[in-house]
Amino acid sequence: MRILLTGAAGFVGSHVLQHLLAHTDAHIVAPWTLRHHGNSQRLAAAIDQAPAPGAWNERVTTFMHDLATPMPGTLVDEIGPVDYVLNIASESHVDRSISEPASFIRNNVELMLNVLDYARQVKPRMLLHMGTDEEYGPAYGDYKHREWDTVLPSNPYSASKAAQSALATAWWRTYGVPSVLTRTMNLIAPGQSGEKFVPTVIRKILAGETVQIHASPDGVPGSRHWIDAREFGAAWLHILRTVEPEMYPEHDRPSMFHVVGEERSNLEIAQTIADLLGRPLHYELVSFHSSRPGHDLRYALDGSKLAEAGWTPGRPIEETLADIVKWYADNPAWLAA
Repeated sequence: MRILLTGAAGFVGSHVLQHLLAHTDAHIVAPWTLRHHGNSQRLAAAIDQAPAPGAWNERVTTFMHDLATPMPGTLVDEIGPVDYVLNIASESHVDRSISEPASFIRNNVELMLNVLDYARQVKPRMLLHMGTDEEYGPAYGDYKHREWDTVLPSNPYSASKAAQSALATAWWRTYGVPSVLTRTMNLIAPGQSGEKFVPTVIRKILAGETVQIHASPDGVPGSRHWIDAREFGAAWLHILRTVEPEMYPEHDRPSMFHVVGEERSNLEIAQTIADLLGRPLHYELVSFHSSRPGHDLRYALDGSKLAEAGWTPGRPIEETLADIVKWYADNPAWLAA
């Protein structure tokens, strides 16, 4: 089995790479760049954690290529046939999408177009694409979005991800690209960039600084579903092994699954981190929209479809957070924003 995995030098992609190496005998082709906090150390760490010296190195082929530009035919030929295309690469920071919307959206759309064009040429068994809960916009009350609910993005990042899903659906119908879509929520694990919420909270608590927690005008903290990036890798491998892509015209839309973790408020996550560090949590609640236009107070996904297909996460969020806190304590350089 040969897999082309995008985003392998990124946070989520490196964990998916490591999971695939540990739980399959696949040969993995990994294009990578340093764009959006791509880090060659993540890629090297995933490859180097082999059961025997060099064992995983022989199963990974890396090459530097910015997927926001088309793959030249010579490179497509050099890569050769692939059975699966796993698309994780994307710009993902909401604040940056708000401050630099045009370049941010252009990158994500062009990247998706080039990945789809590549898949159209090589004809894999499946193109598995990573989307986000933010494509649906906010979830009100206790509601959890189900697959194919109305898409109503609130900010440039979520709009760019909704555009990627729409393009994958169009290429599925027009060109027969065997797309399978997933949407997931806040992914956490060791090795995440310092700009993200969990490492930011760790950094501020260690420095004795105040942590800003987004909340409603009446003081209700924002809420998310949280999942270990390593659990996400397990969910994707389950989909690769058990799902046959549904195709047009027998079906009117591609297969889609929500990869869902546990719901916690942002304040609960911050307090758990403070407890694990043995430090006090100094925090202030700030208006979720005035502090970040386009921010949504709550996102929530219904994960019952994937559960019925045989997969649910097996690691409690508190165990993941303990692992993360210890990792950053041992690797403080990664806390830099």
